Amino acid sequence: IWGILRALEQAGIITLADKAYQGAEGPVRTPYKGKHKPESQKHANRAHARLRGPGERANAQLKGWRILRKLRCSPSKASHLCKAIAVLQNHRVTQAG
Repeated sequence: IWGILRALEQAGIITLADKAYQGAEGPVRTPYKGKHKPESQKHANRAHARLRGPGERANAQLKGWRILRKLRCSPSKASHLCKAIAVLQNHRVTQAG
């Protein structure tokens, strides 16, 4: 509807998505579905999950920060805030480990 996939394709950006996006056209790559997949497809799914994992974790961590729930500022300021939170979160994780 908003032309996001077209814009990603024009920019040459490949997008990794979950199985719900299977059938999406353009630069979207999804894991293989099914129970009895060949080993090559299982390997591809594991590689896909490894690449998507850090982004999924980052989104989950950002959802836990209350300051972002009712954010009322410009999107450019919000992106700076998210970057700062990601740095703080990563610092917290490295200190705990």
